Amino acid sequence: MKAILIARVSTEEQKEAGNSLPAQVMRLEKYCCNKGFPILKTCSFDESAYSSDRSEFDSIIDFILEQKEKVAVCCDKVDRISRNIFDKRISLLYEKALKDEIELHFASENQIINSKISATEKFQFSISLGLAKYYSDAISDNVKRANEQLVCTGRWLSKAPFGYKNIANQDGIKDIIVDEYKANIVKEAFELYATGAYSMQLLYEKINKKYNLKWSKAHVGNVLKNPFYHGTMIVKGQMYPHRYETIISESLFDQVKNIITGFKKKPAKLAGKPYIYRGLIRCAHCGLAITPEKHKGHVYYHCTQSKGKHGAKWLREEEITKQLGKVFKNLQIPENILHQIVDTLNVVHEGKIEFHNMQFDKLTKEQKSITKMMDNLYLDKLKNKIDEDQYERFYKSFREQLNDIILRLERLQDADDNYYTTAKHILDLSNRAYDLFLGSEVEERRQLIKLVLSNLKMEDKKIVYDVQKPFDMIVDCSERKAWCA
Repeated sequence: MKAILIARVSTEEQKEAGNSLPAQVMRLEKYCCNKGFPILKTCSFDESAYSSDRSEFDSIIDFILEQKEKVAVCCDKVDRISRNIFDKRISLLYEKALKDEIELHFASENQIINSKISATEKFQFSISLGLAKYYSDAISDNVKRANEQLVCTGRWLSKAPFGYKNIANQDGIKDIIVDEYKANIVKEAFELYATGAYSMQLLYEKINKKYNLKWSKAHVGNVLKNPFYHGTMIVKGQMYPHRYETIISESLFDQVKNIITGFKKKPAKLAGKPYIYRGLIRCAHCGLAITPEKHKGHVYYHCTQSKGKHGAKWLREEEITKQLGKVFKNLQIPENILHQIVDTLNVVHEGKIEFHNMQFDKLTKEQKSITKMMDNLYLDKLKNKIDEDQYERFYKSFREQLNDIILRLERLQDADDNYYTTAKHILDLSNRAYDLFLGSEVEERRQLIKLVLSNLKMEDKKIVYDVQKPFDMIVDCSERKAWCA
């Protein structure tokens, strides 16, 4: 009777434990030599025996079934062919062995399955399969418990999100750190979207062009919705604070979240043709929304007067653009005045830099110190130096201290960013507002209008509005030609 040898591994641990493929093959060859079995084929492969998708093992079974003569299928142990008692492949081989079409030989366990085995030997085989499954299940449970513990200590177990990178330190311990270049991209995406002047379409086009990326609009949305960047990770639907450096503040994340939510709440009636001012202007007389209609190649806006006739006028879209364009024209700051404003901001900001850096360094050192103590605490628990109650008590205390430091860092960063970065964006946007208003696509123009203006109303053939802060001050200075005190 010829023999087909099957050797399998699935993990590095099995290779190190003397279960490497060459070691299994050597034992099987010695076994066949003692039994007098000529070797028909040797099959060795790397594949999980617990998985349902086992393509390599399936091809071996097909080879076994093709044999017209009785063969001995030889494995080192039962768990080399399966760790799943419900695997139909094993049932097939077992039934063929009972029908005396093949024999199953497990060399290291000195177990043979054929048509002559007793009830005791059948029971022993089922026990071997059960133990193999138990071993895999026990490993799985241990891994899950270890992962749950790591998650509770704020560790991320998967690939780091964009903006971070996975590393391994000198001891081989894996960690996640900020990728400065990519983190700046993430931060800029949040800051731009938070202004309210960018749609998702415009934002992803700008980011892709500036940084030579190939992000899709959906990917940009996923980045903006990921709380990992402000210190919270989501694992199996649950939220946990993580231990890594944050890229943005929680307040900036919430601001972006509110804008995204606002887009989702758009009334369905706005989903028609892309008229620029659809849904933005109301009738000053009755409060109804001004409706656009196209006639002879021109778009006109008017009140439907559904609450009663009041002699409403019709206004062409070009005229509305002309009227609103004057507002954005007035946002342009003379170059000499702009230089004075920037110089003043720099002088005021210089005094803040030294204080900011001192506070930041102090808080960062405290954060690293507490994080290290949490790591040591976890190691003490693993070494049974402290019990579960002590661990939970100390961990809770460290976690509260860490959250407090993270909150203080966010406030410090907000104080710095909101003062200078926001001022820079406002000045930059003000000087480009007129060109953006005339040259952008419909959705971008609508966003710009909502950022700068509010309470737009149509009085006869005139558009009235309120200019939002801080743009109202710039428009006022421009109209009065009085830029300096």
